[in-house]
Amino acid sequence: MSKLEALTGNAAVANAMRQINPDVVAAYPITPQTSTVQTFSEFVADGLVDTEFVTVESEHSAMSACVGASAAGARVMTATSANGLALMWEIVYIAASNRCPIVMSLVNRALSAPINIHCDHSDVMGMRDSGWIILMSENGQEAYDSMVQAVRIGEHPDVLLPVAVCQDGFITSHALERVELLEDEEVQDFIGTYAPQWSLLDLDNPKTYGPLDFYDYYYEHKRQQVEAMENAHGVIAEIADEFGKKFGRSYGYLEEYRMDDADVVVVAANSTAGTARTAVDDLRDEGLKVGLLKLRVFRPFPAKELAEALSSAEAIAVLDRSISFGSMDNSGPLFTELAAALALQGVNVPIADYVYGLGGRDIAPGEIERVYRETLEMAETGESRGVTYLGVRE
Repeated sequence: MSKLEALTGNAAVANAMRQINPDVVAAYPITPQTSTVQTFSEFVADGLVDTEFVTVESEHSAMSACVGASAAGARVMTATSANGLALMWEIVYIAASNRCPIVMSLVNRALSAPINIHCDHSDVMGMRDSGWIILMSENGQEAYDSMVQAVRIGEHPDVLLPVAVCQDGFITSHALERVELLEDEEVQDFIGTYAPQWSLLDLDNPKTYGPLDFYDYYYEHKRQQVEAMENAHGVIAEIADEFGKKFGRSYGYLEEYRMDDADVVVVAANSTAGTARTAVDDLRDEGLKVGLLKLRVFRPFPAKELAEALSSAEAIAVLDRSISFGSMDNSGPLFTELAAALALQGVNVPIADYVYGLGGRDIAPGEIERVYRETLEMAETGESRGVTYLGVRE
């Protein structure tokens, strides 16, 4: 029987890791992720897991150890944030290219400089083309549930890719919330036993990881990664459906809130979706037909599902917690990808981007209400707008 506890998002993730009981965890502390691996290291010290906990001198070494352990056939997990992820950069790509189903808790934080330890999405958006599956989490409950599902997703024989489960630094990672934990046996039964197909320790079938790979085969190996990511699209839905049927909490690529008759829609990810719900409810009380579309899966990007969900909207606003410098209008990555997806799917709807919350700056329901009101005006004019930097002192 599941039990309710008051947990921070980091503690919820650490408990998911305890229940998963991975073979190897290699990690290095970095704010605001630190308490995740600190809590998990206590589980190791107390003998609650059988995990080999590898203490390393840097995040680069942490991901290197994870790749080595995964190649040897282990179930592997790690956690990081911001500059720690950036230090992993080289090995993050290698993990995906070597098809290592590592699961990483990524607690989103601004990248330096200037030095900032608070939340934005510049770290995860920087790794968006690395070949990792990327899941977003509105709260600690979703982060917990997604960590459990991520093991099955990454290890699926048609996928074999690493998975990053994101949550917002300090906003959900350190906030105390109600989290429903499954029984340990339920988690173990759901994830099953990992049976690696291509272990380096299979001496009867020798193989090589990370060889020199010039123009003779490199292109084909990249194409295989594309196929794996395409397969992940269906696998994510299958595992989410199974999770929902067993445990009563359903997840998909997206989550719609008061969308049935919405004239305008805001698209948001992670904790801001929770704030946006309050804004939606307040504006609905005024008789305004507004809705929210929360993005849960960023990679693989659910272009068709987004286009279908947004096809009846009269105008759309996107909330981006990062900037893609030098991109079209210096807008955010979510906006540029969504705009392209809508165009390719033949959905011609006015759209605008709002960059917000960089470096952990708060976004209040009133600011999101402003976004909705301006989007309603955009629906009347029928004209898209460029990027607005919400809440900045210009």
